Amino acid sequence: MKTITQILQDAKTIAVVGLSDKPERASNEVAAYLQDAGYRIVPINPGLAGQQVLGETAYASLKEAADALRADGLAIDVVDCFRKSEDIPEIARDAIAVRAGALWMQLGIENQAAADMASAAGLDVVMNHCMKIEHHHLRSALDQA
Repeated sequence: MKTITQILQDAKTIAVVGLSDKPERASNEVAAYLQDAGYRIVPINPGLAGQQVLGETAYASLKEAADALRADGLAIDVVDCFRKSEDIPEIARDAIAVRAGALWMQLGIENQAAADMASAAGLDVVMNHCMKIEHHHLRSALDQA
């Protein structure tokens, strides 16, 4: 199981499930920050499928996104979840199916059954942590080193 630091250092492509096109929403703010930090953001939101969010095409599902990325020789490294805790098991199953590297549940989101399922399938799992905050801590630590 990788640490948060290892996940952030190894990841290149982050699928953001529940990414909003509204700049004032946390999902959009976090995704924009991660994009500025050099990650490839892949919006997952059925209501925005086919539209551009943060300059990237939004997909209705992780499977659609993974198929599109695979055509370019890319894979989903992290599935970042901005959905209610009760929605996470389905997202975990999809993350396993597309062979994502990690399942990340944002601040306030925890689902132990989904975490156990993803972990048993070989995914790294983070619960109740914000990728933006964790990346900022990592960047600050690297700047001071």
